[in-house]
Amino acid sequence: MKDPRMTRLAQLLVRHSTRLQPGENLLVEAFDIPPDCTAELVRVAQEAGANVFVDTYHAIVQRRFLLGVNESVVEAQAEWDRARMEHMQAYVGLRGGHNYAESSDVPDDKLKMWLTHYAQPVHFQTRVSKTKWVVLRWPSPSMAQQAGMSTEAFEDFYFEVCTADYAKMAKAVEPLQELMSRTDRVRLVGPGTDLTFSIKDIPCVPCCGEMNIPDGEIFTAPVKESGNGVITFNTESLRDGTVFSGVRLVVKDGKVVEAEAQAKSDKLNSILDTDEGARYFGEFAIGFNPYVLHPMKDTLFDEKIAGSFHLTPGNAYDEADNGNRSSVHWDFVCIQRDDYGGGEIFFDDVLVRKDGTFVLPELQPLNPENLK
Repeated sequence: MKDPRMTRLAQLLVRHSTRLQPGENLLVEAFDIPPDCTAELVRVAQEAGANVFVDTYHAIVQRRFLLGVNESVVEAQAEWDRARMEHMQAYVGLRGGHNYAESSDVPDDKLKMWLTHYAQPVHFQTRVSKTKWVVLRWPSPSMAQQAGMSTEAFEDFYFEVCTADYAKMAKAVEPLQELMSRTDRVRLVGPGTDLTFSIKDIPCVPCCGEMNIPDGEIFTAPVKESGNGVITFNTESLRDGTVFSGVRLVVKDGKVVEAEAQAKSDKLNSILDTDEGARYFGEFAIGFNPYVLHPMKDTLFDEKIAGSFHLTPGNAYDEADNGNRSSVHWDFVCIQRDDYGGGEIFFDDVLVRKDGTFVLPELQPLNPENLK
């Protein structure tokens, strides 16, 4: 029997996230997704009158491909896929996974090759800038294990989070968008953290179910060379099958000049050395999804945690562009609630959020107790 929650989520993706119109081209890419889930999204999109194109992938196959691939093959595939993406008006990426460490033994040079010669032209330069896109993870026993939950409990959590009241969220974030648009200097303070940077004249973009599911953040970007200080992140970050813990960055004139991640410091620095832009920041964002409270080593969830912020070495988005370009875009998340050590955010020396709670009256509708 078809789970009605799948239908509700598919309708959210079609009607709210991508706002599909009759005759538009939609590309669906499904990675380790149960066929009935992908099929239901295709059905709902076709019912809306879209022309649907579908590709399905498996992490085991992708690992094997990356282990033996060469640059000419990657560039050829990027050329074909970029040409296809340019014909799309909308994109949905369904990302599942049976083993989050599937790519952990792929050599760094192969991963960098894929980032530089495939991800950058196909996704950063084409999909992100030219389509109405949304990306989401799909619940699996592997994800439930990452979250420390049973499979059934995680599925219930997943659908509650993903189908939040995004219209209410969009209304509540308007005063924060207005405030950030007037802000010059941001200061982040917390355990192991005292970092300042400017966001002056960089657009501030609220995200309420349009580009990511789950959603609940507002993002901008630091002025490229404005950052100075130190920042320590208190959540683990999973990238290409490797878990990074205790990430600490020292920043001078916008550039990461020191980086450590406990036993993975060498691998962290190797990624930050992918290109010149990887050591500058391309995004600063504040998370406020009231249903996401604890990290689970999944960026699409962790970056939306209520009471969190994330700072991103690498490529800037066109919507909030500070000019930084890189094949890397790596969100590091810090939770500032009391139960994670606390912390403050200041805009132009005015306290905006303390210990994960917005303190200005006009921003309090974004606090979890008011947003549910």
